Amino acid sequence: MYEQRYNSPFLVHDDGPNAPLEHQFAISKLTFELGLLYYQKRTIPFIPLPETPLNEGPGHAVPDVILYDAVAEDTKVIIEVCQNNGQKNDLKKVIRLIEDTEYGILEGFVYNYKSREWFRYRKGDGGAATASSVSEVMGIDMGGFV
Repeated sequence: MYEQRYNSPFLVHDDGPNAPLEHQFAISKLTFELGLLYYQKRTIPFIPLPETPLNEGPGHAVPDVILYDAVAEDTKVIIEVCQNNGQKNDLKKVIRLIEDTEYGILEGFVYNYKSREWFRYRKGDGGAATASSVSEVMGIDMGGFV
């Protein structure tokens, strides 16, 4: 068995996210479809960005997809992608980021790639998400994107 005796400072030790491929596929599809609407069709006003911190510097939340308003310089919509056992925590995260922070987020979604269910939460919804893939902020239905 090969054993490395010298620990080079140039070796990569990636301790980043370890999300399943299906999770990453959903993020990719969402970013692609939303990117077409923003860059090509120009039908949505926000830039879709995958796994981007909500603010610069350490310690800020990193949703799976953000929709960024370049004019206002803040995020207006967030999307979390999950499977069955993470759905409850992701819904709590979305609600907390919208209601308890000053990020300016107006709407958040959780997409469960196992059950193919969407949940939407809008600022002021009182802590209760609804089963919907329709973004009122952007005027689109994302249900067919994944």
